[in-house]
Parts: sequence; structure tokens; C-alpha cells
Amino acid sequence: MRTYKLIIAYDGTRYQGWQRQTNTDRTLQGILEQTISSQTGFEVEVNGSGRTDAGVHATGQTASVVLPGQAEQDFFAAKINEALPADIRIMDACLVKNGFHARKSAVAKRYEYHIDTGEKPDVFMRKYTYHFPRKLDLARMKKAAGYLVGTHEFAGYTDKKDDKSTKRTIYDIMVSGQGGRVVISFDGTGFLYHMVRILTGTLLEAGTYQRTPESVRDALDTKDRSRAGFLAPARGLFLREVRYD
Repeated sequence: MRTYKLIIAYDGTRYQGWQRQTNTDRTLQGILEQTISSQTGFEVEVNGSGRTDAGVHATGQTASVVLPGQAEQDFFAAKINEALPADIRIMDACLVKNGFHARKSAVAKRYEYHIDTGEKPDVFMRKYTYHFPRKLDLARMKKAAGYLVGTHEFAGYTDKKDDKSTKRTIYDIMVSGQGGRVVISFDGTGFLYHMVRILTGTLLEAGTYQRTPESVRDALDTKDRSRAGFLAPARGLFLREVRYD
């Protein structure tokens, strides 16, 4: 048996998220498994580093798959990519030690959220940015982000209440903007369900004077979702990188 590490890019617009589901065939995991299995004649399981939501994109999703033997040199780059839809691509594939698991072996992830603050939505980027036509105070957003960096209980920043642990470490949150485009980068050990999108909504509220920068701590202290900001739409979110030891 041979284990492969895959770096995958996808446009999530048409898909119901990463995780395989019984009621739809429009999932990234399901399509990858079906495609690889059809080419190998061997049923495979493709394990992603995490479950991106419906509509979320990726340029650096990492996955692992176990094949019965060593694949041909261009198996993933040519054969599998040719069989995949045009909005899913395996960007890189390498042989790794057996036991590697894309989710369990991950030590950090980086997400980016893209915001279009122009008066009219950008025609060409409308599927990949959140159109938010308001003036943003980036200094207030950066100040608010500073209170979120570190190790905290993020129960107030998730829409899923049955997670066994809500403690996460955020290494950095970077807010940058130029020419009507704002990008927020989140780097941390891992993120809970909807966490990045809720953090984004919270920072946007700080940037539009709907809340003070200091108020972002309320949801951390109380673990109360209602004290955090709104859920930003999925289309502006990209999984950029997954890191391993």
C-alpha cells in the first residue's frame, strides 16, 4: 500500500462543501473518490485536511489517499486531472510515509477572506469576493484582530455546539487593503465550523463602527455566539495553505 499527499485547488461555487454526503453527488470529496476509484479500479477514501463549507474555495487544500501500489509518474497530474471537472485540480502529488493523514497530521492552516468594497460588485470577481460597499476603518479592524490572536475558547465564534473542544490558537490575523479590495488572512492551528466567517463578520462590524474593537472579547469571555458578529458569505473564503511537521 502507498500513501499519497495531494494539494488540491477548487472553485467551490458549484459544490456542497468538501465532505461526502449521501443526499448529493456535488461534494469535493465524493467527486475525487469517484474519479480516482474509476481510474484505479480500487475503491479509495480521500481524506481532506478539513471540511470546507459549501461555496468555499481552495488553492491549497491538502488530502491523503492510499493506493494499492505505487502510481505511475503522471497518474495524478495527467490521468486524474483529465477526468476531473475543470473547476477541480490536483496541483501536486507526492508519495509520503504510510500513516500520514491529511487532517490528523496537520499542525496549522491559513485562510484568506476577500472583500470588495466598491460601489458596484466586480463583474469578474463577484464569485470570489464578498461585496460589502462600505468604507472600512482598517486600523479598527487590526486593533480588534489583536484581541483574537492567541489561545482562546472560541465557543462564541462557531455555529456548531457539539464540538468536543473549542480551544484553538490563532497565530496571526492580517488585515490589508488596496483599491477597493480588503483581504483578511487567518493563520492558526485549526478553525471551528463557520469560525473564520464569523470572525470576518465581527471584524467588519468593528471596521464600520457597529462595535468597538474591544467588544470582540465578549464572545470569547461569555462563549455566547450572539455576542459575535454576523456570518460572512462563503464565496469570499479561500483555504490557502495547510502545514505539517
